[in-house]
Amino acid sequence: MWHVYLRNRKGTLYTGITTNLRNRMKQHKAELLYSEQFEYKREAAKRERQIKNFRREKKLNLIRGTKASLP
Repeated sequence: MWHVYLRNRKGTLYTGITTNLRNRMKQHKAELLYSEQFEYKREAAKRERQIKNFRREKKLNLIRGTKASLP
């Protein structure tokens, strides 16, 4: 299972993909704010690119779970 995640490090939002969220957060020493699961890496990478193109406010809305975050 692949995960797309948003993490916080010193006030900056980072987006990435991984197959092991727990390990990834330990590596980055970061706070996990949001994640989505995908069966295939291709799908996760596509969503990661989409989220990376979001403005900060849209990323925050995604974390909050508001409708404004929908693609």
